[in-house]
Amino acid sequence: MQISVHKVVTIDYTLTDDQGNVIDSSKGGDPLAYIHGIGNIIPGLESALEGKKAGDALKVSIPPQEGYGERDDSMMQEVPRQMFETPEEIQVGMQFHTMTENGQPMVVTVVETSPETITVDANHPLAGQTLNFDVTIVGVRDATAEELEHGHVHGAGGHHH
Repeated sequence: MQISVHKVVTIDYTLTDDQGNVIDSSKGGDPLAYIHGIGNIIPGLESALEGKKAGDALKVSIPPQEGYGERDDSMMQEVPRQMFETPEEIQVGMQFHTMTENGQPMVVTVVETSPETITVDANHPLAGQTLNFDVTIVGVRDATAEELEHGHVHGAGGHHH
């Protein structure tokens, strides 16, 4: 069965940056399962997997515009320290969930602190980076009606209700 829209795809993968540093990997854990064609994974990887089948292996390099986008410095903001419930505990690298002006959920990362302000960055941590995937396709099957309704895979490698 070939990978196409509304197929559940299970992959083993290793993601590295351009220097060969491992960013993420399914090795030592469960393969990643996702529904193809509904935006569950980055566009560049989804395109590269289209038409492949179980047992296929590929190496693909995804540019930022097909991954998590280019970095956008306007997504960095200095916030007064007193805006945080426990400002004395805030450290670089911490992440917080917040809402955009449109009410959309967003994760921000603390990138700098000073006695008066805390600078947060709403860019995805991998924005601006070329992403190098080494992928083996473990399985391909039809998504169930319930999986399509929920927008995610159920069972092994997916969501458990």
